[in-house]
Amino acid sequence: MLKNTYIHIPGIGSTIEQRIWKSGIKGWEDYLKNHDIIRLPRAKKRTLLSGVEESIEQLSAGNHLFFATRLPAALRWRAYQVFREKTAYVDIETTGLSAESRITLIGIYNGKDTKTFIRGINIEEAPSELSKYKQLITFNGARFDLPFIEHEFPGTVSHLHIDLLYPLKKIGYSGGLKKIENTLGINRSKETASLTGLDAVRLWRRYEHGDESSLDLLIEYNEEDVRNLEKIMEMVYPGLIEKEMKFM
Repeated sequence: MLKNTYIHIPGIGSTIEQRIWKSGIKGWEDYLKNHDIIRLPRAKKRTLLSGVEESIEQLSAGNHLFFATRLPAALRWRAYQVFREKTAYVDIETTGLSAESRITLIGIYNGKDTKTFIRGINIEEAPSELSKYKQLITFNGARFDLPFIEHEFPGTVSHLHIDLLYPLKKIGYSGGLKKIENTLGINRSKETASLTGLDAVRLWRRYEHGDESSLDLLIEYNEEDVRNLEKIMEMVYPGLIEKEMKFM
């Protein structure tokens, strides 16, 4: 879908992007060959042509930051497939929601392995792990997870970020992560099915008071969060494309 995107080019909005789609042009390379069929002012044509050439060059170089800064946040899902091999699914747990709260645990899943970084054990290693990826996928991470990470580890977050909260709303899925999982038929383990974010805070407090089993359950809860993010992304991605294709 990224190669069918033009809205990231400065000065180009959704109206022009949809006009290109309706013309039958399929992707950037096709645009370079057939851009003359699009009736636009000369200045817009020059902007589009140079923007497409730059986009091809930047994608060829694997420059995720180019698209991270250019794509509107709600449309960054369009880059999912091209940076899929360098994607991490991220979720954090904290001591609460106040400004003084701290991260207790960071879960990172790369589609194969889950790594858990825990305060007081190995949380300082999380930035190094995150640096291996170009694309991060979260749920409500723009307002919660990533600001917390950046506050505790400044300079860590420089990724193309897909916050699933927004594209999910676009195709009719609202509510919290657990509600959306239930709607999509994604099941959790018996031990974690009823847990909430507030329970995660309580589990950490119990662990701090010596209950090691509470930490084990918190890790399991977090692991399901990050693994389910991939399941959700895979399940809804075709629907996101289908919705956009109505304009093509």
